[in-house]
Amino acid sequence: MINHWTLQQLRLFEAVARHRSYTRAAEELCLTQPAVHIQVRRLEETVGLPLIERVGKKLLLTRAGEEVYTATLAVMTHLKTLTGTIADMKGKVAGPLKMAVVTSAKFFMPHFLGIFVHEYPEVSPQLIVTNRARVLERLSENKDDFVIMGQIPSDMDLALRPFMDNPLVVVAHPNHPLARTKAIPLERIVEERFLLREVGSGTRSSAAQLFAEHGLQVAPYMELGSSEAIKQAIMADLGISVLSLSSLELELDSGRLVILDVAGFPLNRMWYAVHLRGKRLGLTASVFLDFLVKEGVGLGIRKGWVAHSGNAHRPPHPHKGPSRKKRGQ
Repeated sequence: MINHWTLQQLRLFEAVARHRSYTRAAEELCLTQPAVHIQVRRLEETVGLPLIERVGKKLLLTRAGEEVYTATLAVMTHLKTLTGTIADMKGKVAGPLKMAVVTSAKFFMPHFLGIFVHEYPEVSPQLIVTNRARVLERLSENKDDFVIMGQIPSDMDLALRPFMDNPLVVVAHPNHPLARTKAIPLERIVEERFLLREVGSGTRSSAAQLFAEHGLQVAPYMELGSSEAIKQAIMADLGISVLSLSSLELELDSGRLVILDVAGFPLNRMWYAVHLRGKRLGLTASVFLDFLVKEGVGLGIRKGWVAHSGNAHRPPHPHKGPSRKKRGQ
């Protein structure tokens, strides 16, 4: 039975099972919907059991479908690993590059990847953006080459590569009463309506630690699940928040947000590439980590940030630092 299965059938079945849709799977794989349906049907005929069933308007996996899906994911994972291993044996920077990043890192990691893939076009990056709790879970389960985060857990044995500054700043609506005030005391700022990330967020924890060191505590006015949601709430004048400067470029340039001049801020942190200590990185992941460390200063926010009249005097556009030179130039 298994001898008659094909990798193409498994690949198509995986896409349908993941999307719960023949149409979306076909779009992803640049095939027609009937072609995908025929191949999945042939796989079911070979297995001898239905793998997918329609309940109302939903596609659901049968018991056999769940088993085949789990096995298919394992096969695909091993094949991706094999691709990287073969590339390593050839001394070639190519194949999969898998990383998970906290949500605040989504504002700059694609720029690093864009430059790296331009130099090494045979690399296939996979970027998973999720919250810190999920990133820590993936880190502990060793699901990625490495993860990107700003606050390092103290209860795990990890290898760290700091690569870019990650200053945290207090952000407000341009018309906020404190927007033109200098050297705002911490005691004053905690009286404002604070918009906070969910419990467990690295940004929230760092800010809370600073306030606690001064005997202060922030009562959340609202809790939101992403930096993007918090920025939208600030622009709606619902309150203020502490955010990573890395995520604020467009809003600061357009004047839709301002940075408040608060004592103790910016909080100077770093972005880290992290993996379990003792993990053996493949050639592609190792080269990319070296690239992050080398280019982090050019792409990141410089330390010369100062606050003045509620606005940030910042260095030139961080994405215009390094040039996209091809290898050998």
